[in-house]
Amino acid sequence: MKKRLYLLIILFAFCSFAQNKQVLYNFTAVPQSMMTNPGADFKYNWYAGIPLLSGISANVGSSGFAAYDLFANDGIDFNTKLRNVVMTTNRNDKLAVNQQMEIFSGGFKIPGADRDASNTYVSFGIYQEFDMMNFMPKDLAILALEGNGNYLGKIFDLGDLNTKAELLSVWHIGAHKNITKNFIVGARAKIYSSIFNANSTKNSGYIYTGPSNLGVYDQSIYANMQLNTSGLAKYDDENNDSDVVKDITKGVLLGGNLGFGFDAGFTYYPSQNIQITGSILDVGFINHTKDVENYTLKGRYNYRGVVPSFSSGASAENIYEEFQNAIPLDTINTKFTTWRPIKLNTSFQYSFDEDSEEDCNCDGNGSDVVYKSAVGAQLFVMSTPRMPMAAFTTYFSRKILKGLQAKATYTIDSFSSRNIGLGLFTTAGPVNFYLIADNLLEYRDVTKANSLSFQLGFNVIVK
Repeated sequence: MKKRLYLLIILFAFCSFAQNKQVLYNFTAVPQSMMTNPGADFKYNWYAGIPLLSGISANVGSSGFAAYDLFANDGIDFNTKLRNVVMTTNRNDKLAVNQQMEIFSGGFKIPGADRDASNTYVSFGIYQEFDMMNFMPKDLAILALEGNGNYLGKIFDLGDLNTKAELLSVWHIGAHKNITKNFIVGARAKIYSSIFNANSTKNSGYIYTGPSNLGVYDQSIYANMQLNTSGLAKYDDENNDSDVVKDITKGVLLGGNLGFGFDAGFTYYPSQNIQITGSILDVGFINHTKDVENYTLKGRYNYRGVVPSFSSGASAENIYEEFQNAIPLDTINTKFTTWRPIKLNTSFQYSFDEDSEEDCNCDGNGSDVVYKSAVGAQLFVMSTPRMPMAAFTTYFSRKILKGLQAKATYTIDSFSSRNIGLGLFTTAGPVNFYLIADNLLEYRDVTKANSLSFQLGFNVIVK
């Protein structure tokens, strides 16, 4: 039990603060923007991230309720608050958490014969990621809070249970190339090493209790539910002396369950101040074959009698034994495959206000002309186990000083319709620092926020 508690503490320590990085996307002054589009117009000669500090990001989002709804000090009983949250949300409301930390990263340019049109850029690195998404199990929550006594005739959907969580490391190497002066393409290969995984996303079944005027009820339960885990089973053994920190380190160094994936992207300039971009990220899978344990509830149970649920009564114990025999909780060890959440980005940008003082087009615009300002729009879509997540962003970016740039965004997504973000990038010699935050209006009281995110990092850059 202590080891399992320790493991949970480690997992949640990693996710101190879901995966849309709309401020970072196309903010090409920051090297990490290539992680959102391997075909970004990135023109530095080389860069090196400061280990463990080059890219730290965290994002949490909750649709349907905020922390204030459950924990406000307003004199209302917590159980009442919990019931209100359950009743006002729906099965498509979700809680999403994503955290990333770059362990190291770098990149360099390989000049071509034609310096304007044949440059190839290589980037590489390792990062750690925690990813969790949980959809609201509304029917199961109602059943747990209120039972079925007041819901005779209602079908409780067991498929409402839809959750996943994973801690992994990602090793990657990518390249992008100027096919022409105005068209850039890029791709990145990834090796995933899953350290811990738990997912239950393909459940089905129902609980139904038929109404009766005679005091006799027909109750039918059908379950086809499964929880898959990897990397966790050994911590159930009290005699196991595994060290969680050592296991995490081993998993980061490709000692976990392995998988493969890729990213791809492009940047195109129809004219020198108009830009169109697109990217697809994390098209990949992980095969879970090590330390695998699966828990299943599968079967069908029908009951007819005067007790509609397993409560008191002389025959309650026999009824519960019949239920356990009909729908047993089994533990099996079967390998499984998980797919990474695929992310799509696309944007349109118009640049203006030519900068005559800048001698290096390190922000990129497909020409030798440098612009101080740009406006644009971005669309983000991500796959989830139930339904896609989408976000639409408009933005304005501006070079304020020679060593200071900013990008402001306004985003509408499933978590908020008034998400204002800001990113700042500054340099001091070869060292640059960037800081990005979302939902700035919610920082007056973060307990009422439905989503929060931040990103920061330090890099060494040669233009």
